[in-house]
Amino acid sequence: MADKTQLARQFIQAIPHAKELGLVLEDIGDGVARISMPYDTKLVGDPQSGVVAGGAVSAMMDTCCGAAVMCHPDAPGGTATIDLRIDYMRAATPGQTITTRATCHHITRNVAFVRAVAVDDDTDRPVATASGAFTVENGF
Repeated sequence: MADKTQLARQFIQAIPHAKELGLVLEDIGDGVARISMPYDTKLVGDPQSGVVAGGAVSAMMDTCCGAAVMCHPDAPGGTATIDLRIDYMRAATPGQTITTRATCHHITRNVAFVRAVAVDDDTDRPVATASGAFTVENGF
């Protein structure tokens, strides 16, 4: 499992949009991943409020969900997003880091199912939730 987790970690860290968004892979293993995105003014979607753009949040959540699939014990290799539904609950608080935790909760021969939650410092009130389906691909 350690080799699969390390490969997933290296893959996530090599994704160009992950670098551009400043994504930090905080934790990964056994079908669970946690990624944070520090606040950066270049990610702001509304200059008057300072709120991070929803696209940055969705990219972080998608990346985190994919990482959760890649490190699942029953996943044989890489993955790609089939479907991802994101529900935005509220705007993230300007200046705060957003963190997503994704869990791959079920996996078949061809499809992995994932749930995720994104929060800022107010961990009791999610910024967004997601559920998705991802491919299960053979080998890295």
